[in-house]
Amino acid sequence: MATSSTSIAGRVVDWLRAGYPAGVPRQDYVALLGILRRKCTDLEVHQISADLVGLARQGEVITTADVERLINEATLDEASPADVARVSSHLAAGGWPLADAPRG
Repeated sequence: MATSSTSIAGRVVDWLRAGYPAGVPRQDYVALLGILRRKCTDLEVHQISADLVGLARQGEVITTADVERLINEATLDEASPADVARVSSHLAAGGWPLADAPRG
């Protein structure tokens, strides 16, 4: 019986259970990890940015590490420099630059 998950991790687990009801065979691990590796969608960039702005409004300082952590949580993948740059740019455009952003 499939569950209805809203988190990315829950949706991935539901997808794996539906596709591999007897468990994932060892030879499919690499292929599945390749499928899961992707870039942030625009929706994810907006959600991550909103989460970070929420932290900033509570007095927290937003850092690159915060951006990387939230991208990792949202995508089940290590944050790429391009994803960090996209989220950082989105934040800066809204008036919330990173505390540790390089000055140009």
